[in-house]
Amino acid sequence: MDLEKQPQQPARPAVPPTPVPPAEAAPGDAIRASDADRDRIADILREAMAEGRLTADEHAERVDLVYRAKTVGELQPLVRDLPAASSGSASRPAPQPYAYGPESPDGPADNLVAVFSSATRKGRWRVGPRTNAFSLFGSVEIDLTEALFSQRLTVISATSIFGSVEIRVPENITLRGSGTGVLGSFDIRTLESVDPEAPVVVVNGYAVLGSVEAKPKRGKFVADLQRRLRKHLGH
Repeated sequence: MDLEKQPQQPARPAVPPTPVPPAEAAPGDAIRASDADRDRIADILREAMAEGRLTADEHAERVDLVYRAKTVGELQPLVRDLPAASSGSASRPAPQPYAYGPESPDGPADNLVAVFSSATRKGRWRVGPRTNAFSLFGSVEIDLTEALFSQRLTVISATSIFGSVEIRVPENITLRGSGTGVLGSFDIRTLESVDPEAPVVVVNGYAVLGSVEAKPKRGKFVADLQRRLRKHLGH
């Protein structure tokens, strides 16, 4: 007995899956990563390997990606599964309002000179708009990590001849500059603050058979400038 053939039903068109919207990127993810950002992530990875959370191969793979990263958003996924990531970000002080003193008219620049000697400026001091640093067979050290910025723009002219000029700045300011090394080294670790009102330090000059170096000092931040400036001015 033949079975009656049933009419073949037309195939239903496949319904495309509903696209999943991409995760919203954090506002700061597109910011260019600094050397200090990469070093901080590398420190977290090193501690994770020491605690046994990462194998040596995993650590090497992630560190390679750290120093290839161009933005902060590329760094965060590398430590997202590690507990030190949250504690590391929490240790960074919250942004504080910047308060600068009244703009002073152009006056003489601050001068630091070291000829067969050394000159140092560090600690709690008020930074002027212009500073000249000159080293001849000597060394000059300028530490701005605890300084009071009475203006937003600070320009440092550094000259090193058979000597050295070292400049250290907090991690949350902007550091820029350019110079020339003649049989020497002129190294500026460019840094861009996420706060458009943060102090800006510009280092220019040249090194002849010597060195000029400017870079952020890890773990140092300019915070609560308003309170510090008022205290310094006696208000």
